[in-house]
Amino acid sequence: MKQFNIDQLKNGAVFLINKKVNWTSFDVVKKMRSCISQKYSEKIKVGHAGTLDPLAEGLLIVCTGKKTKEISEFQNLKKKYKGEITIGATTPSFDLETAVNKRLDFSHVNKEDILTATEKFLGKIWQTPPIYSALKQNGERLYSLARKNKSAKIAKREICIYEFNIEEMQLPKIKFEIVCSKGTYIRSIANDFGNELNSGGYLSKLKRIGIGNFCLKDAIDIDSFSSVLN
Repeated sequence: MKQFNIDQLKNGAVFLINKKVNWTSFDVVKKMRSCISQKYSEKIKVGHAGTLDPLAEGLLIVCTGKKTKEISEFQNLKKKYKGEITIGATTPSFDLETAVNKRLDFSHVNKEDILTATEKFLGKIWQTPPIYSALKQNGERLYSLARKNKSAKIAKREICIYEFNIEEMQLPKIKFEIVCSKGTYIRSIANDFGNELNSGGYLSKLKRIGIGNFCLKDAIDIDSFSSVLN
């Protein structure tokens, strides 16, 4: 495993971290900052290049020092995910952060329906982000408004889905792999996919496996980060 000293961290380093479920992206950054300050008694800039929801796992790019100036370049890269949609139910957050609020019949859904539905999501599409998101409205996070049961007008945004492949169907579970542009909410894809099938749906699992040419298989666990500092 490559080793880094304080000068290299200041000049700029890029780390591929395998984020765990129930960690926020900022939790990872905070842990790395803590490891660096404990090792060298110095503080340097540390920032991540694209949020992963707490319930999602997988690849997170984290930059240090001068490399933090290039974060936007990493954010603009295509993202690749593996995940699971559960049909027959919906949740307010479009994932498992909130409890199921509606159950629907999915007995009419078949394999051909599912494969046909994926085609409608390919290319440039307009997507409404979930209200349980970190986007701001009038200076307040949308998830904060949602937890107060306040409504919000959420503008649609254009995204691009480059690939959307179904890997396994054991209804109500549908496993998929997707390649998408910056700004795509996979939770919204799951919700919209369920609507397309007239069955409801929410995101029950998500793992980011690629960002541009960076791969999850090359990432380290956050618990291993301190071991790369010398």
